[in-house]
Amino acid sequence: MNTREEIGLLIKSRYPLLFLETADEDYSVIQLKEIGSEQNLEYFQWTLTGGLVRGDSQNAFYQSGAPGIALKTILDLLMKPQPWGAALYVMKDLTVHLNDPIILRLCKDILKQVNSRRDTLVFLSHSYNLPKELESSAVHIVGGYPDIKEIRRLIRDSVTELTRWHDQMTVKLDDTEIEQLVLAFKGLTLQQIKNALHQAALDNNRLCIEDLVSIEKYKRRIYDQEGLLEFYPLETKEEIGGFHNLKKWLEERKDSFNLVGKSALPPPKGILLMGVQGCGKSLAARIIAEKLNLPLYRLDLGKLYGSYIGQTEENLRKALMTIGRLSPLCLWIDEIEKGLASSDSKSDGGVSKRVLATFLTWMQERKEKCFIAATANDVQALPPELLRKGRFDEIFFVDLPDRQTRADLFRIHLGKRGLAAGEKNLLSLADASDGFSGAEIEQVVISALYSAKTAQQNIGATHILEQIRSTRPLSVLRSEDIEALRLWARGRTIPV
Repeated sequence: MNTREEIGLLIKSRYPLLFLETADEDYSVIQLKEIGSEQNLEYFQWTLTGGLVRGDSQNAFYQSGAPGIALKTILDLLMKPQPWGAALYVMKDLTVHLNDPIILRLCKDILKQVNSRRDTLVFLSHSYNLPKELESSAVHIVGGYPDIKEIRRLIRDSVTELTRWHDQMTVKLDDTEIEQLVLAFKGLTLQQIKNALHQAALDNNRLCIEDLVSIEKYKRRIYDQEGLLEFYPLETKEEIGGFHNLKKWLEERKDSFNLVGKSALPPPKGILLMGVQGCGKSLAARIIAEKLNLPLYRLDLGKLYGSYIGQTEENLRKALMTIGRLSPLCLWIDEIEKGLASSDSKSDGGVSKRVLATFLTWMQERKEKCFIAATANDVQALPPELLRKGRFDEIFFVDLPDRQTRADLFRIHLGKRGLAAGEKNLLSLADASDGFSGAEIEQVVISALYSAKTAQQNIGATHILEQIRSTRPLSVLRSEDIEALRLWARGRTIPV
C-alpha cells in the first residue's frame, strides 16, 4: 500500500483527525483533492493568507483568514446538513496556533461533531507537532513522496521533455538503467527529482547511467542536511579479504529484495558483525549493500540524542520514518553498542530505555524492506534483548585474519596503490604479520611507502617487513580482551 492508498483508507475509515506531515505541500494537496473526489467528499482548504475556501473557489468565507473564525465557520457548517454531504477540511500550518486555548477548544468541538459523520479534519504541515489533547483523536502519516510508479512515470516524462526542448540532448537509458534511477530517487520529492534529473542532463547535454553518480551526490547533500541519516554512494567496487561464510550467506540472498509478488522466502532482516577492531566490519557493510544491490545509508545512533525533552524520541521517529520511505535499503549502524549500551542508565530520565524499546520493536515488527548491517566491538556493552533471534538473522564473528587472508590483504592494499607482489612474497609478509588486523596491515603498507620515499628507493618487501617489526599490533596490546571476545563468540556466532 502506497501513501496515497493509506490516506484514502484512513479517511474512508472515518478517522476524525488526520495529521499529514509532508515534504511537498502541493503534491499532498493534489492527492487529498483526488481522494476527496473519489469518496464524494467536498474539499475545503484553509491558509492564514487565503482564508477558508471551498473547492477551487477564490472567494474565502468572510474574515476566515483568522484561524478562530475559520474554525468557527467549519463548526457552523458541521452543525447543520449541507447540500454536499460530507467534506475534507484541510488546514495548512494550523498547528502553530494550537497553543491558543480558544483555537484548541474549537478543534475539540469540531472533532466532537466529526466523530458521528463522514467528514475529516486534516492538518497539513512540514513537521509533526500536536497537543496531547488532540493526539487520541488523530492519526499521523508522512507523505509528499512519490512511489515507485510515480517516479518511473516522472523520469519518462522528463526524458520526453528534455529531448523536445533541447535539440542537442542525448538520452541513453535502457529499462534496467531506468529502474536503477528509480531506486536512486526513492525518498525525494517530485521537485527534487526534477531538479536532480535536469541538472544531470543539462550538465553535458546527455542523460545516461553514468549520471547516477551526480544524482547520488545530490541526494547525499539533501540527507546530510538532516544529520540523522548519511547516504553512502557506492561509486567503486570494494574488495575485502576473507569473509567467506558471509559472502556465501549473501550470495544465497542477493536476489531476495528483487522478488516480485508473494514469496515463501521473506527478505532477510539483517546481521550483526562483531569482533576485533580493525578487521573490516565497517567495510563489510559496504560490501553487503553492494552484494544485495541496495543503496547504503548510515545511521549514527549517537546523533539521535538531544538535550531537550522529547528531542531524542522525535529524532528517532523521524529517522525511522525516513528509512520507511527510502526502503528498500541497507542500513549501516556502526558500533551499535555506543548508541544503545547506556539503556540501563537512570541519569537520563529513561530516555535511553525508551530509545532501546522503540528501536527493538521497530527491528522486530518493521514491514519495510530494510536490511540492517550493524557492527559492534564490545559485546559486554550490548543489551541482551538485541541479541535474541528475530532482531538479526545471524551474528557473525570477525576474528583476526588468517595467513591466506593476510596475504590477500597485502595484495589488495598494494594493488590500490599501483603495486604488485608475487605470491611467495605475499605469503612471506603474511607469515611476518601474524596477529595483525586488516587496518594494521594497511597502515604498514602506507608507512612502508613513506619510508621508501624518504630513502628515495622503490618500495620493496624489506620496507614492509621493517614496518611490521616496528609495529605492536592490537593482538599484543589487548590480548586478554581479544581472547575473552573469542571465548564468548565460540558457539554463539558464525565465523566470517
